[in-house]
Amino acid sequence: MPTPSPSSADAIAAVLADRYGLAVRDLVQLPIGQGTVNYRATCADREVFVKHYPPSADLAAEERAIGLSELARRHAIPAAPVVANRHAQLIDTSTPHAVSVWQWMPGRVITVLNDRQCAQAGEALGRIHAVFAPLPESAAPAPEADAWLRMDPARLEATVDQLLGIIAERTRTGTADAFDAVAEQTLRERRAMLERLPKLIAELPAGLTTQVLHSDYSPVNVLFDGDTLTAVLDFRPPNPFLLSYDLGRMAFYPNTVASDPDWMEAARTLIAAYRTANPAVADVDILACARVALLQLLGSLYGVKQHYLRPGLFQDDLDEFWLLRHRTVTVLLGHLADTDQLLADLVATPNR
Repeated sequence: MPTPSPSSADAIAAVLADRYGLAVRDLVQLPIGQGTVNYRATCADREVFVKHYPPSADLAAEERAIGLSELARRHAIPAAPVVANRHAQLIDTSTPHAVSVWQWMPGRVITVLNDRQCAQAGEALGRIHAVFAPLPESAAPAPEADAWLRMDPARLEATVDQLLGIIAERTRTGTADAFDAVAEQTLRERRAMLERLPKLIAELPAGLTTQVLHSDYSPVNVLFDGDTLTAVLDFRPPNPFLLSYDLGRMAFYPNTVASDPDWMEAARTLIAAYRTANPAVADVDILACARVALLQLLGSLYGVKQHYLRPGLFQDDLDEFWLLRHRTVTVLLGHLADTDQLLADLVATPNR
């Protein structure tokens, strides 16, 4: 996605004025997000967050995602209120600059949470899953989950080889840089790890729950003011997927696992709070969440693939995220028995 030009910012400011009645005093692009270009708009009477969607965006799906955020908010889950335009539309498509506008929420992103923050994050996710479980979409087929459970190591190995070939050509022509060297090392390690993928998938228990999720629940989409969770952001469309994915991704997030020596205790705190808030969760979904998180990371080349094939809007962040994710795969593979025992202990503990 290209960096927006000043003319794009001017056009968006005009949309805010004409379609939302917002007199923009300052519009600043934020260095966050890979799927949309995001702005903080300071207006005459308030501040708002603005998402500018690329032309390729599925705006109907994005509107359904906004609906989930509003549903969560109606159930007292702290989510940013969406601001409709003058015609009560959640996404303005009156110009080539499609946008949604949201109330600016207090707080900041914290990528490695303390115990109180872990408990609040787990409790919020549990409440989200409990609210979304009865939705009709939660009972629908989950083709994305079915496809995920059939991850093809050969396809992943072919992509790794393609990336290694690009690095080899850079080395041959003398254009390789420092990231190329570390990327080559991590890609060779990942290729060897992929041999374990089929067995890890086969070991997943049967009967894992699929339902509508947040689908992008992670520390970067949760705001805190001190130890108080102030907002859950960026809900994704209501496509059912593995419940253990949302939980495992948050409990075993790369920044935590790769940076916090007490990452297992952080996971324990978060999952215990989640179970309290969502007592209907099946034990099997708790027991599988660490392995599902591992498999999602192991079967993904997110970050390094973009670096060599289609750079993202903030590619330096993606490069660092690839290294964190790869380090996390290494740690989780080395602690399979430990995380299995952690989750078994949690399930054996009576839910409060």
